[in-house]
Amino acid sequence: QVQLVESGGGLVQPGGSLRLSCAASGSSFSINAMGWYRQAPGKQREFVAHITSDGTTTYAGSVKGRFTISRDNAKNTMYLQMNSLKPEDTAVYYCNQLTPAKVYWGQGTQVTVSS
Repeated sequence: QVQLVESGGGLVQPGGSLRLSCAASGSSFSINAMGWYRQAPGKQREFVAHITSDGTTTYAGSVKGRFTISRDNAKNTMYLQMNSLKPEDTAVYYCNQLTPAKVYWGQGTQVTVSS
């Protein structure tokens, strides 16, 4: 059973930075693609970034150039470095892992960008 645990969320001022982590257990982490999604109040969950097993990355247009997704296969952990944060980045951020059987999700971590 795959378990994903996000951490690193919090309250930050506009223009600030945060780094989210997603720790994975129970799977062959290094061979599976992973991603970050977010859901703001009253909105649907939306794609943020994706990273394949070989490190190829994809970003939503709204975060490209500000966010960086990465992974450390030795630590079974994925990261999302978020810079130049804006109030519209406020949301619960979820990580996921894509396995041949199914997609697994973490419980989410709140990010609030406000002065």
